[in-house]
Amino acid sequence: MNSTISILLVEDDQVDVMTIKRAFSDIHITNPVNVCENGVKALEYLQNPENEIPGIILLDLNMPKMNGIEFLQEINKDSRLKLIPVVVLTTSKEEQDKIETYKLGVAGYMIKPVDYLQFVEIIRTIHLYWTICELPNSDN
Repeated sequence: MNSTISILLVEDDQVDVMTIKRAFSDIHITNPVNVCENGVKALEYLQNPENEIPGIILLDLNMPKMNGIEFLQEINKDSRLKLIPVVVLTTSKEEQDKIETYKLGVAGYMIKPVDYLQFVEIIRTIHLYWTICELPNSDN
């Protein structure tokens, strides 16, 4: 992934935010990371014309105010926002959550492992995929 492309992390658990940022640091991901603690804040961030559209959204599902599925439903209403690749990073192993998020166009669904080294490997895999992936220009 181009290191100038920003990442939007939608996560309410501060320990998970710190773990993700630590994993980024450990594998030398230098992209700017913007954190929103729920779907409402993330939607406000994305709809603010002063903010850059992120190259990817890492999304938790279980959050207060607006959960991840509700957030996906909202961004799918906006032709500009629905083009942003979204990877779900969650503890939910519920089959219905997987089905719903894929119906809403997510690019991937990853279960957060408890083991830090496994977590780093998941982040590394996401990063490697988006390093080689051709994405549409968000200005279109």
